[in-house]
Amino acid sequence: MDAQTLAKFNLFRNVVEQFVPFTDEEWAIFQSHLKLLALQKKDFFVEAGKVCPYIGYLVSGSVRCYHLKDGTEITSYFSLENEMITSYKSFLTRTPSQIAIESIEKTEMVVFNLQSLQELVNTPLLSLKMERFGRLIAEFLIFCYEDRVTSFVTLTPEERYLNLLSKSSNVIKRIPQHYIANYLGITPVSLSRIRRRIMAPSKELREVLS
Repeated sequence: MDAQTLAKFNLFRNVVEQFVPFTDEEWAIFQSHLKLLALQKKDFFVEAGKVCPYIGYLVSGSVRCYHLKDGTEITSYFSLENEMITSYKSFLTRTPSQIAIESIEKTEMVVFNLQSLQELVNTPLLSLKMERFGRLIAEFLIFCYEDRVTSFVTLTPEERYLNLLSKSSNVIKRIPQHYIANYLGITPVSLSRIRRRIMAPSKELREVLS
């Protein structure tokens, strides 16, 4: 294994071990099931209607999750570096995914498939830790879903934008504005108005201080 690949696997290990610690012996077994996946801009990690092949950890780049309704894309989530991504129900049940996950930028991931997960769960040395690992992935995805539903029910588009800005300024800088508007459930024109309103106090403050 070359040094660059090993470094990327170690990034994944650092994230995993925030929740589930592994000895070097245990990690060597886990690592043997990992591989790197490279996506070009607008490549699919999974298409709607197809089975999700992997659980992925983003080493670099970004992806967009969206649903299709009557041919219209409805953006539900963005993921950037150091996040896990999958269509979990499709991955576990081997049924067609209800969401599409598409790269926004050139993206690289550490991935593993369901067969590897099952083999690791059935490995006595790793079984308990891998079961915990799987549960934590499920919890993460459930929390994300609940947060998104709550924001759409209780917040205005401007409040949702501010919430997105406070949690991840990188999303605002790197994700095309029409995708952000789609995620917020508004038009790009409405998003431009929201951004102008938000920027106005900062501009006024700069003028006062100058």
